[in-house]
Amino acid sequence: MLSRVAERIYWMSRYLERVENTARLIEVYTNLLLDLPSGVDIGWYNLVTLNDAEEWFDARYKVRDERNVIKFLLTDPDYPASIVNSLKMVKENVRTSRDVIPAESWEYVNGLSLYVQDNANDGIKRGTRHEFITEIIQCCQRFHGLFVSTMSEGQPKCFLRLGSNIERADMTTRLLDAGASLVVENEGNLLPNAEQIIWGNVLHSASAYLPFTKSQRKSVKGIRVARYLLEDHNFPRALGYCLETMGNVAEQLPRSEALLTLIQQLDETKFDGILGDDAVIDASFRDYLNDLQLKIAGLHGMTAETWFSLD
Repeated sequence: MLSRVAERIYWMSRYLERVENTARLIEVYTNLLLDLPSGVDIGWYNLVTLNDAEEWFDARYKVRDERNVIKFLLTDPDYPASIVNSLKMVKENVRTSRDVIPAESWEYVNGLSLYVQDNANDGIKRGTRHEFITEIIQCCQRFHGLFVSTMSEGQPKCFLRLGSNIERADMTTRLLDAGASLVVENEGNLLPNAEQIIWGNVLHSASAYLPFTKSQRKSVKGIRVARYLLEDHNFPRALGYCLETMGNVAEQLPRSEALLTLIQQLDETKFDGILGDDAVIDASFRDYLNDLQLKIAGLHGMTAETWFSLD
């Protein structure tokens, strides 16, 4: 398999996963706006910070309000990771990879791109945002279902799965950080049930509420949610599951020893005792999540070094 073809498939799956997870991040804050008491500071600019996009945002917007943040994440033409730009990259990579991925992919990505372009204002407006975001998430899931159910096992599917799980692992830490940022910034000002509302919405945004309650059989608390979304090896959006899947995929690819070593090191050290029974969600937990994101970025770097510089 040519390295440039592998790279296109890898990035197609990463950008598709990024579209879905950006929508999920927006959903977290939109739902919290409705569920939390009016005195709790939502801090929409946190969504920009979580994506390390402060420089991009501040260059274009002076006001850090809800409308500008949502517009930035959905449709900004200059921010590379906006949903509109991510879909452009999905579309381009699908166009140039149609000989190794299902033919229906082109129809799927065009349909989703047109939907976002035609209905972007529904996403910016609070009253119609839920339906808009839900449609994006469901379209992305149908896209993933197409790959899972119609692609033969082999190297193309390996690179697709590798890309989607690296992106998903990264974005799961950012979903957790979305909840942690609200808890930390409103420390001492939250009502007794507010934290349960925050972490319940984090679970819902990851489609993890029912799996969490079945697995844990305990009340929703921050540290329990964090441990579940980081440690669990059965839920597909949990970091532990993503790392295990990456390892299984890498074993099927040539020259994967260095990547497998990094995956194993991250899997063995990712918790570092910070998620113990007496742990709390505080600023150190956010630092810990940031460190995880850097290590996940290292997995991408090793992937690119191993397979995408060969042609």
